[in-house]
Amino acid sequence: MQLEPRDVIAGADVVVAGLFSAKRTDCLDVMADVSAGVARLGGRVVECFVQRRGVSGGKKGDTPGGTATMAEPYSARTLMSTGKVGEIAGACARVRAGAVVFSNELTDRQRTVLARACGCPVFSYSDLTRGSDRSVV
Repeated sequence: MQLEPRDVIAGADVVVAGLFSAKRTDCLDVMADVSAGVARLGGRVVECFVQRRGVSGGKKGDTPGGTATMAEPYSARTLMSTGKVGEIAGACARVRAGAVVFSNELTDRQRTVLARACGCPVFSYSDLTRGSDRSVV
């Protein structure tokens, strides 16, 4: 079932989340923009989660680490790490969130998996700004 962000977010408690490269210096500004977008639709931001993809040394074997993977999602399935998704899902249950809004673009698969984990509709910020109906319940 597809939902319009404005129909879900209006009057709802909303969790906001974002994945950022450690080199990105504007993550607080981006999260403020996302929160403002939620407020424009009549929602209340009750929790914010930021995951930073940091620079680390090389990994075991020949797998590159550090800057080679910094711009990539932790997971093609959920965007963020399993632990962070668990934190977000726990917050959604605790505050009875009506929606989660990610600062990042999400694939349809990520929306579906994250919505199941969080127990509420999931949107990307661009869905709010263009008024798309790409959320999955």
